Amino acid sequence: MEERFSELIKGILEGNQRIIAKTISMVENQENGSIEILKRIYPKTGKARVIGITGSPGTGKSTLVDQMIFRWRKEGKKIGVIAVDPTSPFSGGAILGDRIRMMRHAYDEEVFIRSMASRGYLGGVSRFTGDAIKILDASGKDIIIVETVGVGQDEIEIVKLSDLVVLLLNPTSGDDIQAFKAGIMEIADIYVINKADLPETERLEIQLNALLSLSSNKNIPIIKTVAITGEGVEELVKTIDHMTSQSNRLKNIEKRRKEFAKWLLFEHLKEILSSRVIRGITDEEMEKIVERIYSKEIDPYSMAEELAKRAKNNED
Repeated sequence: MEERFSELIKGILEGNQRIIAKTISMVENQENGSIEILKRIYPKTGKARVIGITGSPGTGKSTLVDQMIFRWRKEGKKIGVIAVDPTSPFSGGAILGDRIRMMRHAYDEEVFIRSMASRGYLGGVSRFTGDAIKILDASGKDIIIVETVGVGQDEIEIVKLSDLVVLLLNPTSGDDIQAFKAGIMEIADIYVINKADLPETERLEIQLNALLSLSSNKNIPIIKTVAITGEGVEELVKTIDHMTSQSNRLKNIEKRRKEFAKWLLFEHLKEILSSRVIRGITDEEMEKIVERIYSKEIDPYSMAEELAKRAKNNED
């Protein structure tokens, strides 16, 4: 077992694509030894910049990410991409699979692209996204892009995992700002109006500027892109580079990374505690418990307290 760990860790640190993929799969499937690997690579993390890309479906997130990869690769940057997809209700796997638009980078040894199923996790990311970020970070990637699910307005978990968040808006969706301003608008560091060759772009830009005039942070850049042609992507990449290297933003990035550390701690703590409770329950007993809750014989809240108490007593 120790030899296998050493081989996997060595492969990750050397940037071996196959071993990186294998380790992420181990983590997603919660295989024995996956936590031990995460423990050992953790001291090697912290160098990569993590960029969150979020926005509604149809805004062109994957096309934009493809163009961003292309430009950063011209500078020799090593790139990791985690694309979080909705989960198939049948397989529990990612519905969309690896994004087709990014596949021109599939044979580039310095680009790693991975789709991850959200598996019902709320907030636009996966329960295992943070672990995958750490694996890619330890593997020597300079930039890690996390593309969120893009199916709702509550995708604010991304701010806890990334150094900077880019929000894509579509000029043809007139209700975008109204829909988002209560949540995700506040966590964005850069607004991108994609498909900016459309006539509705000017109206959306006016709305964004009006929103910023009322905001506590009036300095959020608004960048217009046409991802399918690459127009505006150079400016976006330069803006991200500038914002993640500015000395006056380093404290903000440090604060974000502490939030990420807290997120990782809480996620694994929840996993440990819930597994301790569930471990002592057989499938047959679980069916009986569910039946009791369904028939109103007991409420789920009291049952949860009872099971937690039982798990604690078993440990004592």
